[in-house]
Amino acid sequence: MAYPGAFQPDLASIFRNVDKDGSGQISADELQRALSNGTFTPFNGETVRLMIGMFDGNNDGAINFNEFAALWNYVNDWTKCFRGFDRDGSGNIDRSELMQALTQFGYRLSDSFYSLLMQKFDRTHTGRINFDDFVQLCVVLQTLTAAFRDKDSDRDGVVTIGYEEFLKMVFSLKILCVCTIFSVAFSSYSWQCEDLMSPN
Repeated sequence: MAYPGAFQPDLASIFRNVDKDGSGQISADELQRALSNGTFTPFNGETVRLMIGMFDGNNDGAINFNEFAALWNYVNDWTKCFRGFDRDGSGNIDRSELMQALTQFGYRLSDSFYSLLMQKFDRTHTGRINFDDFVQLCVVLQTLTAAFRDKDSDRDGVVTIGYEEFLKMVFSLKILCVCTIFSVAFSSYSWQCEDLMSPN
């Protein structure tokens, strides 16, 4: 499967190749073995599980062919996006490229928040973020933004929330990895988000 390109391949053939046990479904382990960052590094297992969870309609931990086709298109779209910001073709992006990407997506974030993102998603500790971690970062950021906007009824960028309501909101999200970000980014029950301009 590798680093998906801008062409439409024979997805049925790819699906059969990835479905190693012939079950008619693809597990997270099977998908992880089939994916590549384009940098000869293993695809982040947490990102794989996140994507499986997004497209797994019956929540059985695996995806069928139709779900796989939707996931393929999703990854392909992210690949084209990522390559647009990976100016040197290295297969990863640095902090300035990340800032450019998120700004183009409509986010206005502080320098300290970018430091947090680099700390959380730079798995190689090289000051650069690989493709799989970029996808995870963007999905987490989108999910957090949507959850915040649901609570920000007057759209003033500030939410006051009780502890239990906060926990319910976190655990209702399909991505539990957000707990790590919440624990660092939000230390009180009153969230102030002036530095984040949520995309429309």
